[in-house]
Amino acid sequence: MSKLGTDGKRKLGVKFEEIKEKLMKDEEFRVEYERLKPRYEVITQIIEERNAQRLTQEELAFRVGTQKSNISRFESGSYNPSLDFLVKVAKGLGKEVHIEIR
Repeated sequence: MSKLGTDGKRKLGVKFEEIKEKLMKDEEFRVEYERLKPRYEVITQIIEERNAQRLTQEELAFRVGTQKSNISRFESGSYNPSLDFLVKVAKGLGKEVHIEIR
């Protein structure tokens, strides 16, 4: 699919929601997606807040007292963080972690 961007040029690609809708029809994918959803939700929140504060991964790592590579691995989803790590990252952003079981 292609659409025109605001600059009048063609934009290529497919929206994530369109792909997700198709993939969610596959039972195995849907189960795995739901299993990983909480992890990716917290990653998204951290990335959005870091970007809102215009911090680099390196700057956040300094605030947290860790290496940039740890922030990078966490944000990419390749690192399963401990609760302590999440608390430190949140604190580095001036935030708190709140956990809710529903």
